[in-house]
Amino acid sequence: MRAALFACLALAGSPLWAQSKLVVETPAGLTIGVLDFAPGQEICLTWAHSVTGGRVADCFENRSGTMVLSRSYLHDFAAGLGEIAGRGTLRTAATGGYWIDGINEPIPDNTLRLRVGAPRVGHVLTDGTRRLNLSARAAGASVRLRLRPESP
Repeated sequence: MRAALFACLALAGSPLWAQSKLVVETPAGLTIGVLDFAPGQEICLTWAHSVTGGRVADCFENRSGTMVLSRSYLHDFAAGLGEIAGRGTLRTAATGGYWIDGINEPIPDNTLRLRVGAPRVGHVLTDGTRRLNLSARAAGASVRLRLRPESP
């Protein structure tokens, strides 16, 4: 039994367990949710635009332990939406709307602050497989989306 315990403790410190995470937490440090966020992986934050209700997305990539805004989706050029010259490349999305690719802006301190919208806003994080519905868990709350890189 003691040998099994030591084996588990040894594995807990190994790279197998030391995977990067996107942690959603309150300013007080309470964890709302966690998604695995491996280097090279993309996680998108989607929501409904406050004026038009159309879908909007910001997609982040883990680039060797740095959270980077890589691209954004806009359903149209409604209030507050649009392209900023020199900030990525605009292209038409296959299903309508527009993607701005190649934004490549590192997020300061690997932390994005967000006021989570009501359920009708639908702030959701997705990695393409898993969905973390922030509006269902923390509507109205101030949270931080923080990349916690894998341990060396």
